[in-house]
Amino acid sequence: MNRKQLLIHLLTGFLLLTSQITVAVEENLKNDESQAAIQTVLTGHHRSEKNKSRDIYRHPAETLAFFGLKPNMTVVEIWPGSGWYTEILAPFLRQNGTLYTAHFSPNMKGRFYRNALNDFHQKIASNPEIYGKVQLTSLLPPHEIDIAPAGSADLVLTFRNVHNWMLKGEELNVLKSIYRALKPGGILGLVEHRENSETEHDAKARKGYVLQKYVIFMAEKAGFSLLDKSEINSNPNDTKYHPKGVWTLPPTLKLGEKDKEKYLAIGESDRMTLKFLKPNKVSDNR
Repeated sequence: MNRKQLLIHLLTGFLLLTSQITVAVEENLKNDESQAAIQTVLTGHHRSEKNKSRDIYRHPAETLAFFGLKPNMTVVEIWPGSGWYTEILAPFLRQNGTLYTAHFSPNMKGRFYRNALNDFHQKIASNPEIYGKVQLTSLLPPHEIDIAPAGSADLVLTFRNVHNWMLKGEELNVLKSIYRALKPGGILGLVEHRENSETEHDAKARKGYVLQKYVIFMAEKAGFSLLDKSEINSNPNDTKYHPKGVWTLPPTLKLGEKDKEKYLAIGESDRMTLKFLKPNKVSDNR
């Protein structure tokens, strides 16, 4: 290599490195902006003090950052319950993104499901400034599984729901539904009560706790690849051996006043936080 070729080679390498640094800086700035936006939402007046008090257990800013949430994404929240996370996602995505909330179906039997769905709809209708752009869909596997248009979502989020699907033997159907809704390269962000690893697998997850290795196995069976794991939502004080399962702990406190201080001291459950990828090369049989 002569002197001229060496200079060209070094200049090309320098320009490439500069370009990579610029991209990295821009990405970091975007991440910083996203984090700042989430922090603003977390302190918003639309969130009750009761819900804000649970941030110390649920670590929403760190959890959503781990899953890669950006304000221009199309996001699906599965079975949002009372809308604890919806309070954060809806205003964050309102300007530049899209939020689908795949809640219980009106066709589900049981007063609990009907009341939860009605309460959620009232919450959405009560504050159009925050929730006016939320897209409402239903999930009732195996029949109602169109949680969002196929291949439309950048990110699907589910918080403490896997044990509910397992109770009805529908975990694989739900995971396949999530897989269909995601774009190739899309992300599934999953948080669930974590069973002790040495405990025997309970197919119905009757205590509310689930083996982490089982969740990973079922997600991979649905076509996902495990991308990352985090201990953001771990709680080493949770032994998992409670009289009423996970519902012994706050916020449910199933035992009422009995040993209440003991369970408040433990805090909310130990939770797995898993990040799965829908591969870019998608099998036709999914």
